[in-house]
Amino acid sequence: MRTIWFACALALATVFAGQPAVAAGEKLIISAWGGSWKEMVAKSAAKRFTEETGVEVEIISGGTIDRLNKAKLAKGDPESDLTLTTSHVGWLYQNDGLFETLDYSRIPNAKNIFPEAKISPGHVGVWSYVYTIGYNPNLVPDDVKFESWEDLWNPKLKGMIALPDFDPSHIITVAAILSGGSAENWEVGQDKLMALKPNIKAFYTNDASSQQMMASGESPVQVLLSGNAFHQMDQGVPIKLVIPKEGAIVGIDAIGIMKGTKHLDWAYQFINAALDPESQAFVTEFKKLGPMNPATKVDPAIAALPGVFTTAQQWSEDALIIDHKLRAEKLGEWKQWFAENMIGQ
Repeated sequence: MRTIWFACALALATVFAGQPAVAAGEKLIISAWGGSWKEMVAKSAAKRFTEETGVEVEIISGGTIDRLNKAKLAKGDPESDLTLTTSHVGWLYQNDGLFETLDYSRIPNAKNIFPEAKISPGHVGVWSYVYTIGYNPNLVPDDVKFESWEDLWNPKLKGMIALPDFDPSHIITVAAILSGGSAENWEVGQDKLMALKPNIKAFYTNDASSQQMMASGESPVQVLLSGNAFHQMDQGVPIKLVIPKEGAIVGIDAIGIMKGTKHLDWAYQFINAALDPESQAFVTEFKKLGPMNPATKVDPAIAALPGVFTTAQQWSEDALIIDHKLRAEKLGEWKQWFAENMIGQ
């Protein structure tokens, strides 16, 4: 009898403390990527959330578009309580009515986040990275400098460059800007893109193939993900990463609460945990990503790396941001044109 009374009292005390009691087997489910990304989320936001609430977190993983398609099929009765995805794919969730509208008054750690973190009414950025120019200085002519995106068109780079085939938005936007346009009227850069073809050695399909091509010297110049470059640098591959004068193409991964979640309060607490400076510091250390909370303490050596944005000035001067909603709307069109005119010819 005393055991039953004590359990009831403990549950009531927890409720009155502002934290609902956790039923046996109850947990918060997060949809994210697998591998090291899943590990990073588990050791940062999920760990802190569980420490604060006593609620266990389960992370289910899969590809970006596969998870979106599953979420569409489960609309109103989601498999996960929150979803981590890229900023532009998050707009596809938003447009399909899959995200709750965020109430920032329930996310104290979002009070001073960088303005660029607020992607849509339903998803908020939790870390950043860049796609930019990376090269092996031992395999590129000494007189070739990379001060502008324009330098990729240098005839001395014939047959040296690799580009991602899964998302051409980076080079399409750059070509448009160099042609006096923007991502919105990207067609003005089509001739510029075609002029780059002699310098293109290959198109890589994923992070692993990008790294293999760089390590082997098959393509010593790439438009590549900053995190991949830092990983290879740590392995001893000679890579220099540069921020062109026009800026580096920014990527932001973001989180949204799934409409229909039965754990709305916990979902808000998880986002708050993800934006906590300590969680952000772990993320920055683990993958050399940029924090979205400027209160995050970042190792000076990491903060000095190209594309790790830790200040408002860097966001203003070094970040080239493709409008996330526009990118979501245009990516299919861009990929089709790129496949037909750059890869297929």
